Amino acid sequence: MHSGTLNLVVLTNTIVPIHNFRFWFENTLPFYSLADRFEISFAYEINMEKQHNHLNMNNTIQVERVFNAPLSNVWKAITKKDLMKVWYFDLAEFKAEVGFRFQFVGGPEDGVQYLHLCEITEAIFEKKLTYSWRYEGYEGVSYVTFELSPQRENTLLTLTHDGIETFPKEIPDFAIENFVEGWNHIIHTSLKEFLEKG
Repeated sequence: MHSGTLNLVVLTNTIVPIHNFRFWFENTLPFYSLADRFEISFAYEINMEKQHNHLNMNNTIQVERVFNAPLSNVWKAITKKDLMKVWYFDLAEFKAEVGFRFQFVGGPEDGVQYLHLCEITEAIFEKKLTYSWRYEGYEGVSYVTFELSPQRENTLLTLTHDGIETFPKEIPDFAIENFVEGWNHIIHTSLKEFLEKG
């Protein structure tokens, strides 16, 4: 997409209130070429559907971002442990293969450090990666999914984390707000800086 359309996609990543998005859409569309109007209209329809779903799936987190990087680079960033430790977590080992198990320790800087236990449940080369995400000694299991799709020379990454409601509700660290904050920082800051540096 051209820069205008790309900005639109990035704008939707912040979950803009529907009425504000419609105002932007209706007042900006006439200034684009016919080809871009088609792409923007298509993105608009998708955005409206995604916002609707977001409002009705309170226990599912979805974060999207278009990176100024080729799809192959983004895939390597989310599957190669030497790269992952730069922007994500420092893993002893990692393989994008169904059934592979890995673990890492993480938590608030001044709080409890939790042992995360994960297992790859789906891996489609340069398209999709899903793994379970649970904590040692605690009930519940959730699933994290990274999905990639090309946007011409750029790459759209969609991060979905569902099942968070299965974790103990009496533990503040497991509140969905903390996951939302964490994933937004990881995708919009850590991964962005890693992929688009220089």
